[in-house]
Amino acid sequence: EKDRKEKDRKEKDRKEKDRKEKDKKAKPKAAQNKPARGVGIGFSTATSNHSSLIALVGARIVTMVGDQVIEDGTVVWRGSRIIAVGPRTKVAIPKGALEIAGKGLTAIPGLVDVHAHGAQGRDGIIPQQNWGNLALLAFGVTTIHDPSNHTDTVFAASELQKAGRIVAPRLFSTGTILYGARATITAHVDSLDDARGHIRRMKAVGAISVKSYNQPRRDQRQQVLAAAREFKMMVVPEGGALFMHNMTQVVDGHTGIEHAIPIAKAYDDVMQLWGRTKVGFTPTLNVAYGGLSGEWYWYAHGRVDQHKRLATFVPPRAIDPKARRPRRAPKGEYNHIAAAKVAKRLLDAGGRVQLGAHGQREGLGVHWELWSLAQGGMSAMEALRAATLHGAAYVGLDGDIGSIEVGKLADMAIVAGKPDQDIRSSERVRYTILGGRVYDAATMNARTPAGPARPALFWQRAGEPPAAAVSTQHGCVCGLGQH
Repeated sequence: EKDRKEKDRKEKDRKEKDRKEKDKKAKPKAAQNKPARGVGIGFSTATSNHSSLIALVGARIVTMVGDQVIEDGTVVWRGSRIIAVGPRTKVAIPKGALEIAGKGLTAIPGLVDVHAHGAQGRDGIIPQQNWGNLALLAFGVTTIHDPSNHTDTVFAASELQKAGRIVAPRLFSTGTILYGARATITAHVDSLDDARGHIRRMKAVGAISVKSYNQPRRDQRQQVLAAAREFKMMVVPEGGALFMHNMTQVVDGHTGIEHAIPIAKAYDDVMQLWGRTKVGFTPTLNVAYGGLSGEWYWYAHGRVDQHKRLATFVPPRAIDPKARRPRRAPKGEYNHIAAAKVAKRLLDAGGRVQLGAHGQREGLGVHWELWSLAQGGMSAMEALRAATLHGAAYVGLDGDIGSIEVGKLADMAIVAGKPDQDIRSSERVRYTILGGRVYDAATMNARTPAGPARPALFWQRAGEPPAAAVSTQHGCVCGLGQH
């Protein structure tokens, strides 16, 4: 038996040697049907634009240039860009401009939600009309950054928005997260080259940032950061309710920390460290860790199931499960207020705080986040700045949005109230202006340039049952929808 096995082994070795020799002598075969160069399958199309000349006359203007508020002001824009801002008596309205009466209204920069989850499509299909996006616009949100969505749909929707094929806020995203746990979307990072590969492919599909999602070792997270700096990309890590991760994420220089840090109080050591960096903080108070969060507070302190603006754009099946039977508790047991106090202390220590509503309660949830920041001690102006200029700066867009200044994009929310004084009036949006286009916020019909009336949404059409298959997914891998 031993001799037989030895003979078989030698025969196997001989055959393997003969095969290798044959391969060496064989001439390489010409690749069949291989083109000389790659075949491009992309295409270019024009960005949607217009040349309308419009003036908002006599409104209060919260410019976000410092604490400047122009009590009786005028804003003029041509096409998508602002060409004049100032007191009404000092701004000449160009001949032929369409005038919008602003008396009794306040213009604020369009709201920027830097942590906005929400479905942009399903099974490769981008809907022609997305009720989630319409709701965001109806509440004055003109730019969103989604730090976890499906790569195939979110960037397709972003391009359709730029081309004017769908009505939506400006859409930016990380695309699919760089996930450290074992899953179908695991992003293995065991070297700087691994990280470069992930960053390169995400930039190629349109990402301006990546989400470093619970890569378990610090050196892995540092490799993602190093690669992102080479490609001039931002890195927003998952907070993950891991305090020590959060502090090393600050030290290592991430763009910011997403989600509240998972401690009831942060002391001077945290503030002295974090406040001296440029690392932002997006506390997502609607889903703050450690107890009842902001979303449940606002359900319990209002009749969300009877909110007319929300019901115009969001189907009852999405509103009713939470809104009709909210969780109730004594005010002192809502943990989001403690988390908001941490954000205020960081702001006072020199840090930057920006708004991220986490996709909770389409559009209205952005205002809940605003009001929650105020509950933590921020002034109305500080909270508005978190929702506008600070959010724009966080995602690198403050050269174009975040304040009402000459040369910037005409993205504004025109509010019936004074949100810089009474933050609870922020949701009373009369007009949403996106790239100079004026929409009636109550209906999301285009006012100027004039357009056809918006089609009814699926559940509003007579004889059509609710479409149970319509997805509200936003790329979550945890099953709970809480990133």
